[in-house]
Amino acid sequence: MIINACASSANLGPGFDCFGIAWKRYNRVEFLPYDGKLRITGCPEEFCTEENLAYRAYLAVVREAGVEPMGISISFVSSDIPISRGLGSSAALISAGVIAANELHGLGYSRQKLLEIATVIEGHPDNLAPVLLGGMTVSAMDGEKVISAKYELSDKLHFAALVPDAQLSTALARSVLPKELSRADAVFNVSHAALTLKALESGDTALLRFAMQDRIHQPYREKLIPDFESAKALALSNGADALCISGAGSTLLAISSEADFAGRLSYAFGTAFPKWQVFGLLPDANGADVI
Repeated sequence: MIINACASSANLGPGFDCFGIAWKRYNRVEFLPYDGKLRITGCPEEFCTEENLAYRAYLAVVREAGVEPMGISISFVSSDIPISRGLGSSAALISAGVIAANELHGLGYSRQKLLEIATVIEGHPDNLAPVLLGGMTVSAMDGEKVISAKYELSDKLHFAALVPDAQLSTALARSVLPKELSRADAVFNVSHAALTLKALESGDTALLRFAMQDRIHQPYREKLIPDFESAKALALSNGADALCISGAGSTLLAISSEADFAGRLSYAFGTAFPKWQVFGLLPDANGADVI
């Protein structure tokens, strides 16, 4: 079977480790029974081991179910999610693995159950929830249980990814964050997160531009992204109404009320930052699935 595992953007400004949106941009991963223990093809050799996230996720589900793992051949048919760029490449692989295990062994686990197993591997559900549930989600942890709610996303909004030619590991991006927050910063983020959800639901771009301000992670991670200030200014002057870091970065997520703004951004960035990729993003309301 082939799993269509979608990209995602987490955080969305002030929604640190909580908010996420699934995108129609996919890694397609094929899982087949294999007469050996494990074979992995279609990805760099350093990922063709038992530490591959898709395989680790497969094993996590079968162990939870108490069944014997089968020999598995994993083939990466296509990979349209940039690695270590803040577009949920690891969440896509983990989601592919848990879905494949559920289907191949006929376990009948719900997506909620798969989300909880997957979160143990990823550490937080902000990317996993939209990939496994679809659409825009907000997630919280209650012990080991994941509580997720889906929100409507306005069709007035249009999205584009601005992807620099530089990877940014989640570990590095987390290492620069403060260990404590002031009460003022905590209140700032709670209020702006609530307004961000309202703006994304209503399509109010003026509110969104104000609401997406953040004091938990973006001021610290901006410094790790090459040409951040210049790229942000260029995006806002070429049709973007709001902009935030996608996940831990290095990708920037631009949002606009103009349907054709991604093309304009692509032209502008092609001149000013020719090593950056710019592409439109469409929300995926259904999330990862078998094709």
